[in-house]
Amino acid sequence: MDPKDESIPDEHHVHRQGGWMSQDRRHQHDFINKTVEHVDKHPKDLHPVLKEFKSVVEGDSRLHMLFNSMFQEIPQGKKYLHGPSGEHSQIRDLDHMLAVLNHIIGTAPQWTDAGHSVGLVGVPINALLDWPMGTPAGFAVFQDPRVNEMIKKVLDAWGEFLNSPESCAVLNDNKIGWFSEHGKQSIEEVANVGETDHRFEELFECNPKAKHMGYTSWDDYFTRLFKWDKRPVAEPDNDDVIVNSCESMVYKVAYNIHERDQFWIKGQPYSCIDMFAQDPFAEQFVGGTIYQAFLSALSYHRWHAPVSGTIKKAYVVPGTYYSEPLYENFAQGDGPSSEGENNSQEYLTVMATRAIIFIEADNPKIGLMAFMGIGMTEVSTCEIMVKEGEHVMKGDQIGRFHFGGSTHCNVFRKGVELRGFPQPGRKHNVPVRSKLCEVVD
Repeated sequence: MDPKDESIPDEHHVHRQGGWMSQDRRHQHDFINKTVEHVDKHPKDLHPVLKEFKSVVEGDSRLHMLFNSMFQEIPQGKKYLHGPSGEHSQIRDLDHMLAVLNHIIGTAPQWTDAGHSVGLVGVPINALLDWPMGTPAGFAVFQDPRVNEMIKKVLDAWGEFLNSPESCAVLNDNKIGWFSEHGKQSIEEVANVGETDHRFEELFECNPKAKHMGYTSWDDYFTRLFKWDKRPVAEPDNDDVIVNSCESMVYKVAYNIHERDQFWIKGQPYSCIDMFAQDPFAEQFVGGTIYQAFLSALSYHRWHAPVSGTIKKAYVVPGTYYSEPLYENFAQGDGPSSEGENNSQEYLTVMATRAIIFIEADNPKIGLMAFMGIGMTEVSTCEIMVKEGEHVMKGDQIGRFHFGGSTHCNVFRKGVELRGFPQPGRKHNVPVRSKLCEVVD
């Protein structure tokens, strides 16, 4: 869990998991206000995919009602509507939302400094929808299959831009560039675990003498590779040692997971069959163990095999993109729950788009295990880089998140005895390919 920035007044503080958005709500308001102001002053035709989105919503009476209700259910108070100086900054209807989306999907995220903390880093659409998706109508909107189908098309259109040379415009050393002094320093602070103090170019594959340090697009930069001497595989010849799949912060270790549970209630119990989308392999993990950790905005975003073994299945399960548990009770004036985003980590294992990779470990004490890469908000493009029947060695690449990361799980069968898991509360990420735990007899 991210520590609270004590420099932020309580009335402006909001808990944020993983640093994807600032803990200071004023930064979010400032971003939305500036974006809205730019869009209002520079109107342009909608991207074809957004025209289709508008047609889908307006062509269905139920969706049209829900979208209107979603914006109307946001309270009228300054906390929800305005920026720090009182300026109107909230999106209030479908047309305005689509106009702002139209701008966002044609730009790359800029680096933002915000005093002693990082400002809005990587999820501008999430910032745009932060209040609407927490309303009762928003809860229904962002679970609707047609809405999620359209959101996927919107994100794919943005992904095309983020893979283009034009997206390199923010890969420079000016104030809004990711290679600015503070931009590189922040990346280095996250990547330098333990006592290390390496520079960006010592940590990652790049060409410091080339334009944009050799990266060909925003996505190429964000899915950058470590130099592997900085992330060696822990005990490569010892199959009892399981390595960390993602550079990530510990979220939870759960034991004796249930076959099926009420994952939508507060407390978020894991629900095995639902996590694995009714896959026949799911039954083998009932009563087993889950290790879950989340990726920060500034972390490394590729996945690596936790064990040596054979890929039995590997596929992506389509899911939601902006659905979150309904913990924000605007009707009673309670405002957002500080635990909403925190608790949604388990909820996402069932609802969000996710990649599921089953691995039959070479070590019979482990047997079949599963890796799950889980997308969140716009960070939902899960690319699997292995195929069924392929043998992988511990530490090999098996996939990646495009445009950042979210959360991931390693799941083990009942009866597999594990010890040494890192525990929540660490100040730093657990390095990828380092020792995660050990299987015992």
